[in-house]
Amino acid sequence: MTRYYNVGKVTSPHGIKGEVKVYPLTNVPERFYELPYVWVFHEQDLQIKYEIENVKITPKGMVLLKLKGVDTRNDAEKLKGVFLKVDEENALRLEENEYFIADLIGIKVYTEEGELLGTLKEVLQTGANDVYVVKAREREILLPAIKEVIKKVDVEGKVMIVRLLEGL
Repeated sequence: MTRYYNVGKVTSPHGIKGEVKVYPLTNVPERFYELPYVWVFHEQDLQIKYEIENVKITPKGMVLLKLKGVDTRNDAEKLKGVFLKVDEENALRLEENEYFIADLIGIKVYTEEGELLGTLKEVLQTGANDVYVVKAREREILLPAIKEVIKKVDVEGKVMIVRLLEGL
């Protein structure tokens, strides 16, 4: 089964020739220059592959895309709010101890002693380091994504082992 990863979200049409303005959901917006195509999934699980005809990155970091077959402002308007995805073949290659956020959401989080803390429900990108939001029974636990806290991540097994520091 092919996995897909979000790379951007269409925010609005741009101009009259079918370009769309995209908020990039990647640390490397320039990667759009290298992508041959993106996928769009519609509500009825209909997936459409769009070839990328042209890419521009604005000074404010937005991506302007011209997708093949999207030739009018009305065509572009129909894509407003959809996520643009890439398949595994076009996903970024990760370094050791790097993970796609989508792979972490839903993972079970345990202490080194084997106590279930909860389920990872969100990743906050703060600049210094990511923060994992773990939904426990009655509250949320915020865990900094640093090697002193995150001891093991098993994406396939959907398990994370952590060491709670004083104050967490």
